[in-house]
Amino acid sequence: MLDTDVASLSIKRKLPPDLLRELVGASVTISFVTLGELVRWTVMRRWGSARKAELDAWLLARPPLPYSDEVAHCWGEISARAAMRGRPRPQNDTWVAACCLTQGLPLATLNTRDFRDFTEHEGLQLVG
Repeated sequence: MLDTDVASLSIKRKLPPDLLRELVGASVTISFVTLGELVRWTVMRRWGSARKAELDAWLLARPPLPYSDEVAHCWGEISARAAMRGRPRPQNDTWVAACCLTQGLPLATLNTRDFRDFTEHEGLQLVG
């Protein structure tokens, strides 16, 4: 699964070569959270119709994993455990981690520090 930072770089065709090599041949997807963040950017950055069409085409090849009760339960559990460890995590990062964990997918991200707690305590696997 691509985190929003990697999805953005993929859309711009600016993935770092090392990460690109790791993703070649992989079936990639994004979470519903990343979809929301990408759409938010289109509005806030006042993307024109051509750029929005490019994003839509990119999304067609990478349909987002939807919200589910299983993801919500996982989010609640890992969010609570992180808070109990004294390391509450940002909500969107926690949703992304929950999506990966429920699907058994690694997360491709360049923001590895944001997910370190989930790798150390929840078994989240990172690519990048």
